[in-house]
Amino acid sequence: MQKRSLSRITVRRKPGDASRGWLMAGMLALPVALGRGGIKANKREGDGGTPRGSFRLKRLWWRADKHPRPVTALPVRRITPADGWCEDPADRHYNRPIKVPANVSVDRLARKDSLYDFIIEIDHNTRPRIAGRGSAVFIHAARQGFAPTAGCVALELNTLRRMLSRLGPQTRVVVE
Repeated sequence: MQKRSLSRITVRRKPGDASRGWLMAGMLALPVALGRGGIKANKREGDGGTPRGSFRLKRLWWRADKHPRPVTALPVRRITPADGWCEDPADRHYNRPIKVPANVSVDRLARKDSLYDFIIEIDHNTRPRIAGRGSAVFIHAARQGFAPTAGCVALELNTLRRMLSRLGPQTRVVVE
């Protein structure tokens, strides 16, 4: 029996700590790491802020070389060694997935650590896509001790994996 997908998950800042918060999913309250700049209504590239707003979940990216395909209603895409994300506001591919040649030194989705083993792409700054308004804002696995992110929402890896079965294209993440 398949679990019903959540229609909404809410992220709120933890009182007294701008870079930590809670993700509310149904009756669950799950700890999360937020951007080092806290939650920002006016997100800018490089400010370390997690954007405030309501966002659709677009797709799940996953490391097929490390994990079996997760059960989820989200569209799913394997992460390959050539997958990257354009964070350059001057590039016409800004805030979009890109293919990166092997000899280029740039941030890749296939990381050595487990932070990007599962990445939920959200529709922050996509329609319209505005240069400098923030890129590569994802839901992904948290660092040890829920250290701050560069602007993403991060959960403990096993919690994120379990939650995937309850997420679908109709789920919205609301960051307050």
